[in-house]
Amino acid sequence: MPSAYEDWSPERGAEIIAAHKHLEGPTIVILHAMQEAFGYVPEPVIPMIAEALNLSRAEVHGVFTFYHDFRHEPAGRHVLKLCRAEACQAAGGDALAMHAEKKLGIAIGNTTPDGRVTLEPIYCLGLCATAPSGMLDGRIVGRLDTERLDALVSEAQR
Repeated sequence: MPSAYEDWSPERGAEIIAAHKHLEGPTIVILHAMQEAFGYVPEPVIPMIAEALNLSRAEVHGVFTFYHDFRHEPAGRHVLKLCRAEACQAAGGDALAMHAEKKLGIAIGNTTPDGRVTLEPIYCLGLCATAPSGMLDGRIVGRLDTERLDALVSEAQR
């Protein structure tokens, strides 16, 4: 399975930091650039960013962990996110999440062994009126039921 991401190297990480550290609010910009390049934010880059920006490791780690979209490891080829916020839960989101876990054979927050699908929680897509909702590779889908969810899972598994 070919990857659209680069392999992590400290040299490439340093290049990315150097290219972005002059920008306003560079911490989050650099973290996004790392994830765009490698598909995740490699752990060794946290102290590199801290040193380059004259911040503590804790400050950089705090930004990294605050935002749910930053990953500790590469995601699968496709990312299926299911809304776990209250409106979606009230509309059957818990049962749909369990259904997706069973269908994919993984718990939410994990990637299938073949690397095709990562199943993630997301907290509010702003589609409360069409709950429950989800997102496949950035495409938002409302009014999910088991049939629509199965179609998304099948699409992601192709």
